[in-house]
Amino acid sequence: MAKSWQQKMSDKEGTPKILTLQENFPCYNAAHKMGAKPGDRIVLVNPREVEGLMRQVPEGKVTTLMEICMMLARDYGVQACCTLTAGIFTMTAANAAEEMNAEGRPCNLPWWRTLKSGGELNPKYPGGIVEHAARLEDEGHIIIYKGKKAFVKDLELFLYVFL
Repeated sequence: MAKSWQQKMSDKEGTPKILTLQENFPCYNAAHKMGAKPGDRIVLVNPREVEGLMRQVPEGKVTTLMEICMMLARDYGVQACCTLTAGIFTMTAANAAEEMNAEGRPCNLPWWRTLKSGGELNPKYPGGIVEHAARLEDEGHIIIYKGKKAFVKDLELFLYVFL
């Protein structure tokens, strides 16, 4: 039987883990987006750490995967966070929250306030881009469509930066 989204949110054995980035790592390109180079230290975190940061974003604001990763890297004193892993965890947290809501166990995770890097809406969130856009529009954001992708207009005005 497949794991539920909630089960996928459990901490992973051996994490958080700090690694020295190498070009053959699966998350090399993702860490490289943060400016990490081979030999830099990166962190692989747990889903709950990503979820905890997602919970901090107030109504009317949004954050990006890059902001979350920069905060995690700063917390661990390393050059980067694996954005590939952290991105999977944002999607997992969003789906776990909606799974709980569907079971009648309210989960107050404002997952729709977390965007992909560059302000792009996440098609892997519950309900895809349509639901993601609707939730953001309910909070006053304007969504711009570019082909199959969607973005929050004036991202820099609404960006929540972790302290």
